[in-house]
Amino acid sequence: MQLRVGFEMTYLCAQPTPMMVALSIHPSRSADLVRPDALLTNPAVAITSYLDLFGNRCSRLVAPQGRFVLRSDAVLNDSGTPDVVEPRAPQTAVEDLPASALLYLLGSRYCETELLGDIAWQRFASVPPGWARVQAICDYVHGHIEFGYAHARHTRTAMEAHTEGRGVCRDYAHLAIALCRCMNIPARYCTGYLGDVGTDPPYGPMDFAAWFEAYLGDRWYTFDARNNVPRIGRVLVARGRDACDVALSSTFGANTLEGFRVWTDVVEAA
Repeated sequence: MQLRVGFEMTYLCAQPTPMMVALSIHPSRSADLVRPDALLTNPAVAITSYLDLFGNRCSRLVAPQGRFVLRSDAVLNDSGTPDVVEPRAPQTAVEDLPASALLYLLGSRYCETELLGDIAWQRFASVPPGWARVQAICDYVHGHIEFGYAHARHTRTAMEAHTEGRGVCRDYAHLAIALCRCMNIPARYCTGYLGDVGTDPPYGPMDFAAWFEAYLGDRWYTFDARNNVPRIGRVLVARGRDACDVALSSTFGANTLEGFRVWTDVVEAA
């Protein structure tokens, strides 16, 4: 199966504005690219790419004063298989975790483990450790939060999502991540493309999606508390401790986001 994925963002900048963006497909999917996901701008500007501390491919540029468009349109091969489900995956004892996973046990900007610890242990201590415990957390978060784009707030934390009981996909991910970490399960935030492949209509508006990965046994597994079912066609862009580490764009100057489009489509065979 082939997927066409991309975005277009239109900014109005009050003055030349430095930007850092995490909008490139993750290096782990580079071999799947049929048409590269080059960042295109109008007007054209110089772009420098780099790998951040989490291994994400990021870019930096300076947007000129006035209207500025940032765009990408890629095609990549995809297995067409749903997210892996492994109910027998065990929970790894903290002392046996690889050093690279330890960071994802700690609280972070949007995942306040110190506030959610008692709630997590009261609700999930009786659930068998491992896959069943992570799935129980997903089930709880999926039922606890009411989804709605009108509920979006970029400053909402995991604890606030729990208290308010509403949010968007990033809030589901943050709350599930925080609860996993409280239960000594490493969990990290993911953002990327997720279309409607394999789902029934009606389809909602396209946006970048958020999900998370939990470390069980000896590897990372994908979980999605928002949809709470294995999905097809998930394309990773970036991962980190939470949304603060993988902001789509960080701008350093006054600007207005005037337009925003995202697409994820199956490429029909000729």
